[in-house]
Amino acid sequence: MDAAARAEEFRRRLDAAAEATESALDALLSPPALPGEIVRPARLLDAMRYSTLGGGKRLRPFLVIESARLFGVEGESAIRTACALEMIHCYSLVHDDLPAMDDDDLRRGRPTAHKAFDEATAILSGDGLLTYAFDVVADAATHPDGNLRAALVLALARAAGLGGMVGGQALDLAAETAATPLTIEETLQMQAMKTGALLRFAVDAGGLLGGATPQQTDALRRYGKALGAAFQVADDILDAEGDAAALGKRAGKDSERGKATLVGLLGLDGAKARCAALVQEATAALIDAGLGEKTEILAEAARFVAARRN
Repeated sequence: MDAAARAEEFRRRLDAAAEATESALDALLSPPALPGEIVRPARLLDAMRYSTLGGGKRLRPFLVIESARLFGVEGESAIRTACALEMIHCYSLVHDDLPAMDDDDLRRGRPTAHKAFDEATAILSGDGLLTYAFDVVADAATHPDGNLRAALVLALARAAGLGGMVGGQALDLAAETAATPLTIEETLQMQAMKTGALLRFAVDAGGLLGGATPQQTDALRRYGKALGAAFQVADDILDAEGDAAALGKRAGKDSERGKATLVGLLGLDGAKARCAALVQEATAALIDAGLGEKTEILAEAARFVAARRN
């Protein structure tokens, strides 16, 4: 497959993953209560749907679906796991946008959840999405093997929690008022937690669902780590170079708030060079998985992450 064909096939699969995820999330976030629930409050459900449906590239779900596909796994197991991950990603955006965090008014080109509803409802909608994500993964509808579901729950909790995304957000906020700026090493660690952890989980989940060998698991993990780092560097570059209309959110906010970024530490050219090196690192890791041409679409995803404009 030549470069143009790879790029076209990647876009087709990204769109297909987004469509499948959107449809599944729409069904999961529907009014009827599940067994064990009492009632789903309408305003809270509306806020959860507002923050989850109809927006985003669905890159994280795509990575779950495509990583599982490497091992011949398709269907409900991958899609439901992808939905759970996207719920956690969306909850994190709702909470990040709050006045106590990044204080943003715009997300994906429309008012943030606390502006569209109110702060209390936004907080609760994030809480609801976080909790529901683990409900979805733990449900037997996701996979008949309880041990596998437990492994997914554990991996997702580690990626999303204290030593992962939430911890990274805490470090990011602390850095804004620290007496001294973060070093490059500290910034990389913070970004690996805040942004990279969920992206790594996406490919880890595909390997778990597919029964990857230890060698394949290690290769996918290294791919996910490099991809997550490239995504964050690209995000830093976009914040420095982009505009709100293209990004669908306020541009330039990182420098305004004194956030630790690789653009600030390495300069724009240095950040772009690092992003390119991380893409090479990600594609090299896929070669080590020993799955041949099956990994071409994931390699294309790494190139897409570096070249994206929003």
